[in-house]
Amino acid sequence: MKLLDIGEVAERSGVAPSALRYYEEIGLIASAGRKGLRRQYGAATLLQLSLITLGKAAGFSLQEIAGMFGQDGRPDLPRDQLHARADALEAQIRELTALKDALRHVADCPAPSHLECPKFQKLLRAGSITAEV
Repeated sequence: MKLLDIGEVAERSGVAPSALRYYEEIGLIASAGRKGLRRQYGAATLLQLSLITLGKAAGFSLQEIAGMFGQDGRPDLPRDQLHARADALEAQIRELTALKDALRHVADCPAPSHLECPKFQKLLRAGSITAEV
C-alpha cells in the first residue's frame, strides 16, 4: 500500500495540513504512521477528505460528518439526513432566488424613486424583501 505524506495529501486534497491534523485529532481520518516527523496517510484518506469537504459544503457539522463514517472509516451515509439537508438547501435556494429577483427589480426599476415603485412599496409593507417576487 502506497502511503502519502501529509504535504502530498494537503496538496492533492486542498485541505491545509493543520486541518488534517485536527481531523485526525477528532477521529475523522487516521494516519497510517509516520516517516520521520511527517504523518503518512493511505490513499483512501483522499476519498474521506472529499466526503468531508462535500459534507461541510452541504452545511453538515464535523460531528455530523463523523457519524457518516463507519468504524472502518468507510462511508455509511444516512440517506434520511441527506434528504433533509437537500430539502433545506432547496428552500434556501428559493429564498435566495426571490431575494436576487427583488434586488434586480429594485436596481432596474424605472420609477423616479424606489419609494414610488408599487412593487418596492409592496415588498416593504410585507416586511421582507423575499416575501414577494
